[in-house]
Amino acid sequence: MLDQNIKTQLKAYLERLESPIELVAALDDSDKAAKIKELVTEIAELSNQVTARFDGQNTRRPSFGIAKAGEQPRVFFAGLPMGHEFTSLILALLQTSGYAPKVSDEILNQIKGLNLKADFDVFVSLSCHNCPDVVQALNLIAIYNPNSTATMIDGAFFQDEVEERKIMAVPMVFQNGNHIGQGRMTLEEIVAKLDSNAAEKDAAAINAKDVFDVLVVGAGPAGGTAAIYAARKGIRTGMIAERFGGQVMDTMDIENFTSVQKTVGPKFAADMEAHVREYDVDIMNLQRVSKIVGADQTASGLVEVELENGAKVESKTVILSTGARWRKMGVPGEQEYATRGVAYCPHCDGPLFKGKKVAVIGGGNSGVEAAIDLAGIVEHVTLVEFDTKLRADQVLQDKLNSLPNATIITNALSTEVIGDGAQVTGLKYKDRATDTEHTIELAGIFVQIGLLPNTDFLKGSVELSPRGEIIINERNETNVKGVFAAGDCTTVPYKQIIIATGEGAKASLSAFDYIIRHG
Repeated sequence: MLDQNIKTQLKAYLERLESPIELVAALDDSDKAAKIKELVTEIAELSNQVTARFDGQNTRRPSFGIAKAGEQPRVFFAGLPMGHEFTSLILALLQTSGYAPKVSDEILNQIKGLNLKADFDVFVSLSCHNCPDVVQALNLIAIYNPNSTATMIDGAFFQDEVEERKIMAVPMVFQNGNHIGQGRMTLEEIVAKLDSNAAEKDAAAINAKDVFDVLVVGAGPAGGTAAIYAARKGIRTGMIAERFGGQVMDTMDIENFTSVQKTVGPKFAADMEAHVREYDVDIMNLQRVSKIVGADQTASGLVEVELENGAKVESKTVILSTGARWRKMGVPGEQEYATRGVAYCPHCDGPLFKGKKVAVIGGGNSGVEAAIDLAGIVEHVTLVEFDTKLRADQVLQDKLNSLPNATIITNALSTEVIGDGAQVTGLKYKDRATDTEHTIELAGIFVQIGLLPNTDFLKGSVELSPRGEIIINERNETNVKGVFAAGDCTTVPYKQIIIATGEGAKASLSAFDYIIRHG
C-alpha cells in the first residue's frame, strides 16, 4: 500500500507520538476493506506506539478509527486517506496521541469551549485540494470535544451513499445528519459557525482596536503583499480578511510566478499567509466590510471602515484588495441546483461525476482546461461557448479537439439549468445563429466564464467602472481621500497573480507616501 519512501517519512512522524494510540478497523468482505486492512497494518508496523485492531463496531464499513490506547475512537476515515488527505491522516495520528496542534491558543481554547455533542461527516474526493482543511478542522474539534466524532468519507468508496444523499460537491459537511456547509472552509470559519457567540465577541474585540496607519481589506496576493510592505515600514498595519489566499485557493498549477517554477494555489496561499504572519500585522480573519467612509468625510480625518458584524475600525489609509469571484451564468435553475449538479471547481467536484455526462460553460483557458481534465473522468463532456470560437490558447484547443469523448458547441447562449427537483438533469441553450433551442441531457454543469470583482459593498462610496472594478490611477489612488486599491478588484488589466502582488506593493508604498505627506 505504502511505498518505501512514504513509509520512511511516516515512520519519522510517528516518532513524535506523545502516547500510545490504536487503529481500530471495521471491515467487511470487500476489496476496499482489504486495502484498509493493509494500510492499517503497515502503519502499525512502523511504530511500537501504534496498535492495530480489526474488531471495530463502526456501522459504516469499511473504515478505521484512531484513538488513544484505552479510549474509543473519535476520528474516523471511511476510505483510504491518500492523495491530498494523507496529511489529514498524519495530523490525526499525532494529535490523537496528544501532540499539540499548530493553532493559536485563542482558537484552541475556543474549540475546547464548544462542549459539543455531535457526529460530523465530511464527504470528500481525494483530488479535492479544499477538502483537507475541512477534514483536519473537524478532526481537531472531535479530538478536543470528547462527546463528538468526525468521519472523512471518500465519495469513491461509498458511491451508493453519495447517490442516496445527493452529494454533488465536496467537501460536504453534515452534523448529526443535517447539512451544515460545503466548499472550502477554514478551521476558524467552522469554529465560528459552531460557536453561537463568535460574532459578538469578534465585534467587541475589533471595536477596541487603536487607529491603524494602513488597513488592508482582503488577503489575496495583492492584500498579502500590501500588508508585508506596510509592516516592513514599521507602521501600525491591520488586515481584514474574509479568507486568506482569495481566488488563489481555487487555483491549481501555478507555473508563471517568477522564481517559483511550479506550485499549487493552496500552497502558494499558505506560504503567503506564513510570510505575512512573520511581521507585526493585526489580522482580523473571517470578517466582511460593509462600508467605507473617506478621510475627507469624517470629523477625525481618518478613513472609517464598518464591518458586517457592526464593528468599526479607523485608519489613516485603507488599501482595498478584495479580489474577484467566479462569474455565474445568471440563468434560471443555476442557483437552485448549486452543489446539486452546478459546480465551479472541476478539480474538487469532477470525481463525483465519474462515468456521467457533463457540460462546461466557457471557452477560455479555464473552460477548456476544465473540459480536458473532466474528459479523463466522465463519460462525455460538452463545452458550451457563447462566442463563435473558443478563446483558449491554441495548444489547449488542440488537446480538447483530440479527445474522443468531448464535444464543442460554439455560438450558444445557455438559457436554463434543468433538474428533477433534487439534481441537475440537463442544460438548455439557444443557437445564436438560428435562434433554435436545444437541450443537453447531463448530470453536471461546470461554470468557467471568468470573474467578477468583489466590490458590491463599495457602490456609492468609491468610483467604479461599468464592470464594477475600482477605478485607480498610476499610484493606486481611488477617488476617495486616503483610500487605495490593488489587484483583481481594480481596473488594472491582466488579472494575474504576479501583477496583483506588484500592485499590492505599489499601493502600500503609495499609502506610506500619503501618510508622510499628510501627517
